[in-house]
Amino acid sequence: MLRRLTRWVMVIPLLAVLASGCGSDDSEGSAGGGKLTVFAAASLTETFTRLGKTFEQSHPGVKVTFNFGSSATLAQQITQGAPVDVFAAASPATMKTVTDAGLATAPTTFARNKLQIAVPADNPAKIDALADLANPKVKVALCAKQVPCGAAAAKALDAAGLKVTPVTYEQDVKATLTKVELGEVDAALVYATDVLASGGKVKGIAFPEADKAVNDYPIVTLTKAPAPDLAKRFVTLVLSTQGKDVLARAGFQAP
Repeated sequence: MLRRLTRWVMVIPLLAVLASGCGSDDSEGSAGGGKLTVFAAASLTETFTRLGKTFEQSHPGVKVTFNFGSSATLAQQITQGAPVDVFAAASPATMKTVTDAGLATAPTTFARNKLQIAVPADNPAKIDALADLANPKVKVALCAKQVPCGAAAAKALDAAGLKVTPVTYEQDVKATLTKVELGEVDAALVYATDVLASGGKVKGIAFPEADKAVNDYPIVTLTKAPAPDLAKRFVTLVLSTQGKDVLARAGFQAP
């Protein structure tokens, strides 16, 4: 009898260890826990950060991790195997990189964004129209041509028949805006939402050619998402009335 009890005393802790190890690599966790990884365009930093906090509050134990940056760079990272649950891009072209690779299907457009001319709050160069950026004395920052904000800028300038030679090309819209905030350039072409998010650090100037270069923002759950259920729930939040309200208050247009 004593031998039998001794055997059970030894076996029970082993069973407990095995049980605790089961599902330890499940990114969706148990009892409401888990982690969600979202790759999103830099221009979505403020809105998605807010929505991420809302998501965590409604899903106790879940941690949302964001990677904000150039949509083109994020798409490349995804095609190279980065473990991602949700991808939100600043243009259909960058999303196409991911869908063409078979890593996502049927993205949904959830917002639109339009360019503005960002200038320092006191606008020392007296910029008031897109044509002013063609002045060689005006220092201009643009997004790199391969990223959505750069492609949009090129379309707008082409529509206006203007040739602008920037002093710098930046890898995403936030880096481009920073050049204006630091006073390193006189103007930059960025999204209207980024001007609003600056909190008054820069002034935004609307221009009619921006209507020729409006960017659609698609979002999708990746086919190999480590946490597919959480991913679908996050996309649902973005597309919900609550999500639309957060985006609208940040200056995004409805699709």
